[in-house]
Amino acid sequence: MGFFDRLKEGLQKTRKGITEKIDQVLVSFGKIDAELFEELEEILITSDVGIDTTLKIIEDLKKKVKERKLTDPREVKGLLQEELSEILKDEGSELKLDTSPSIIMVIGVNGVGKTTSIGKIANLLKQSGKKVILAAGDTFRAAAIDQLEVWANRVGVDIIRHSEGSDPAAVIYDAIQAAKARKDDVLICDTAGRLHTKKNLMEELKKVSRVIDRELPGASREVLLVLDATTGQNAVVQAKTFSETADITGIVLTKLDGTAKGGIVIAIKSELDIPVKLIGVGEKMDDLQKFDSKEFVKALFE
Repeated sequence: MGFFDRLKEGLQKTRKGITEKIDQVLVSFGKIDAELFEELEEILITSDVGIDTTLKIIEDLKKKVKERKLTDPREVKGLLQEELSEILKDEGSELKLDTSPSIIMVIGVNGVGKTTSIGKIANLLKQSGKKVILAAGDTFRAAAIDQLEVWANRVGVDIIRHSEGSDPAAVIYDAIQAAKARKDDVLICDTAGRLHTKKNLMEELKKVSRVIDRELPGASREVLLVLDATTGQNAVVQAKTFSETADITGIVLTKLDGTAKGGIVIAIKSELDIPVKLIGVGEKMDDLQKFDSKEFVKALFE
């Protein structure tokens, strides 16, 4: 199955939750009126596009309908497609890995698919010809270290790990030395998956960042936040909380295939203006894909 077909299949539930409902509404109305816009508003809000974003989309649709003197409700679908493409347009959605080694720090709460995402990112980069090494920086859970090692073996990349309870910054330090010595292209660092106190998390991330600044000055650095699409608006709340403590460069959105509320992609981009860089649309190793807004909107509406 090609990239687009996998995306289309992965967005099946969201398409049913958004596009098919919109089609039903547009067909049932004989004209474009206030009631039609109310119905569309409800569909978008219940698909987790977010209230503020939905209101903005509806306002823009009303303006365009007036400007273009449209009367046929079916024409509203094309306008909506335009609107979503505009919100999601690809500004900075490519991973910036220009130096060798480059660093990817992966953050996110436990249970969102963080370790699995790291394994899949490593696979994606390896397939594109890059030499990858992993750092097991979530030292608070032995399970996290072991799980990352399983992924390293599955993908066929090296891993640097210490025992449970070790200093995460020390693990990252050793991993940087290994990446330099082995001439790796990308070092992917796991970090502790918890938000029990923002202060602790912030101090930890700062410490790791200082090690990277000192040992790899000028290296390309991505800070990717992993969010679970099935948690809907809660994912937006998590993103807001993490962005207070870390300089997030992009979002990895997992489990999009498991939710009808894929509108969360639109909410994240619109409310936080953090680019979605990777999306998970299935369980398989290669089901984590680079996010392409044009393909996403096309898959949603086809």
